[in-house]
Amino acid sequence: MAYTTINKFKDHFNTNIYTGNGSNSRSITGVGFQPDWIWIKNRAVTQSHFVFDAVRGVSKAIFPDSTAGESTQSTTMQGFGADGMTVGTDVASNGNGNGIVSWNWKANGAGSANTDGDINSTVSVNQTAGFSIVKYTGNGSNDQRIGHGLGARPVTWFIKNLSRAEDWIVYHQGIASNWYDDSYFYLNTTDRSMGSVSAGTGNPTTSVFYIGSSDKTGKSGDSYIAYVFAEKSGYSRFGSYWGNGNNDGPMVYTGFAPAWVLQKEIIEVRDWTIADNVREVFNPNNNRLVPNETAVEVENNAIDLLSHGFKIRQNQTNTNEAGKRYIYWAFGQSIVGTNNKPNTAK
Repeated sequence: MAYTTINKFKDHFNTNIYTGNGSNSRSITGVGFQPDWIWIKNRAVTQSHFVFDAVRGVSKAIFPDSTAGESTQSTTMQGFGADGMTVGTDVASNGNGNGIVSWNWKANGAGSANTDGDINSTVSVNQTAGFSIVKYTGNGSNDQRIGHGLGARPVTWFIKNLSRAEDWIVYHQGIASNWYDDSYFYLNTTDRSMGSVSAGTGNPTTSVFYIGSSDKTGKSGDSYIAYVFAEKSGYSRFGSYWGNGNNDGPMVYTGFAPAWVLQKEIIEVRDWTIADNVREVFNPNNNRLVPNETAVEVENNAIDLLSHGFKIRQNQTNTNEAGKRYIYWAFGQSIVGTNNKPNTAK
């Protein structure tokens, strides 16, 4: 049995779906906490993914499918609430009659100063869930150390330059033994990076992670945001698996019932994919959204979300090509919590 200190994963992560009505200052509730990182996608129209967080502030958007820097989107996001958010009239968050999904993570509000690294950062951290939002300004040197506040070694993070158009940089422990061995991707494209200037040359510690001198991660004077994660037993797992090219695909053990899964093939030019247990309640989970595209939701990403992991149910190059390796990010609910009471999976 898998045990966890997180007895209710919905205190830290939750998927919320609703139908837009086009009205201004609309309150969206049902998240269960104040979301400090919100990722929104209109499922019904061709439209960018939008990301907001409490450290940068209300209405400050960045876009997983785009290189664009930060922009003000006051008709998209208008407030962070105790149980959700307030949205405006924009089609991205409230298109009339459109199905909208928001994926929501809890950190710790607007954050506070962190001086652990070479560069001072502003950190909003949820140590229980292993998640922090980190804002910093680059200094242009290699091996810049940035404080993350987790008190545990992070194993994956996403970085975006807010000041200019640059690719998103994504690190994941499942790629290489060292972070700087070509070990990152671009969230906004199908490609894998083949360089190392963005990464720095140090492995992360319980207090800092490293970045390089690239404009994508550490240009002098530019502002950056990073979403940083450490694994927590029974709640989050960031691993890899090998595809078999069969509709009876690999079974991936996580130790909990995944509620949200992000996947990416590590070598080939392949799309990212996201599945969750709210847009599609029953298995097989077919509803696919693609972070690197503005595309609408489609049904071609069959996986089963199970009580202890997920199983691929389709011969599909984005998730299950024979002999190819895939990395994943998963959040969900453990089988048994610290109170020894079962956490019932769907």
